[in-house]
Amino acid sequence: MKKYNVCVVGVGAVGIEMLRVLKQRNFPANEIRVFARSARDIEVDGHVYQVQAITPEGFNGVDFALFAGTEGEKGAAVTYAREAVKRGAVVIDNGADFRMDKDVPLVVPEVNARDAKKHKGIIANPNCSTIQMVVALWPIYKRAGIKRVIVTTLQASSGAGRAAVEQLKEEVTRISAAGFSSVNANIEQRSMPQQLGFNVFPHIGGFAEHGYTSEEWKLVRETHKIMHDDKIRVSATTVRVPVRTGHSESIYIETKKPISVDKVRSLLQKSGGIVVMDDPQKNLYPMPKDIEGRDETFIGRIRRDPFIKNGLWLWVVADNLRKGAATNAVQIAECLISR
Repeated sequence: MKKYNVCVVGVGAVGIEMLRVLKQRNFPANEIRVFARSARDIEVDGHVYQVQAITPEGFNGVDFALFAGTEGEKGAAVTYAREAVKRGAVVIDNGADFRMDKDVPLVVPEVNARDAKKHKGIIANPNCSTIQMVVALWPIYKRAGIKRVIVTTLQASSGAGRAAVEQLKEEVTRISAAGFSSVNANIEQRSMPQQLGFNVFPHIGGFAEHGYTSEEWKLVRETHKIMHDDKIRVSATTVRVPVRTGHSESIYIETKKPISVDKVRSLLQKSGGIVVMDDPQKNLYPMPKDIEGRDETFIGRIRRDPFIKNGLWLWVVADNLRKGAATNAVQIAECLISR
């Protein structure tokens, strides 16, 4: 089997997960380089990686450059992606900088793997909340079409980075130590716009057109691009919840053609990358605590809307650091090397 030189740019939560996923999926890597702002050693699952200070020359000889990105911020890819491409690498960027570029494929392998082959050096990883949603929608879309999607996301702290996870930990610790005498943590510095410990708030990203946040618009625009259908009416509310890792989504869809719940369940069960957990009478449905560290998209609470002819509800959960970021990026590279 041919082997490839791979680099991972960034050693935050997503970068660490990319290194983990490359090993766990046995990606045929000849060499794995790790780049960050400064040189140092890091340890991931007992393996020590030498982190190099990033430079354009560091991409010489690299076949795949995986940029971890930081959601909501300009990533290293803005500065270094073109340099990597010039040196022969295919860039797979987890950040938002190239997603809506008409010359850059936006890829979820279970949905539009063929788009990856059309790249001009750069391929974009979609937003974590978009990835799990389109994985769930695609089998239904192919069979019955979709007119409308209304989604409420319940997004974990790790989606906002390591500092957000630390904020949640500190808030929960303070409130618990005080014996729940108050639910206000009153910490001086926080990375999120509100307290998250023992709280939820509907504010992810900056507020934009029509009062929707940038995160909500990502669900609209990225879904249209990935599924090649801008006629789907997508409306979203994104909510931050006090969960460490694992995004949950309550998704309402209206199909073009009638389709039974049993047929939907059967389609999803037969689709790659999906695990159906749907026996609510036995308290069986996906929960973030159970899917952390998994690569699949989990779906349950599949049910019809009794008041709308073609209305359906789905409950969808996935690990935002893995399928929502690192795993999807590695899967894209796997698509490119597969025959």
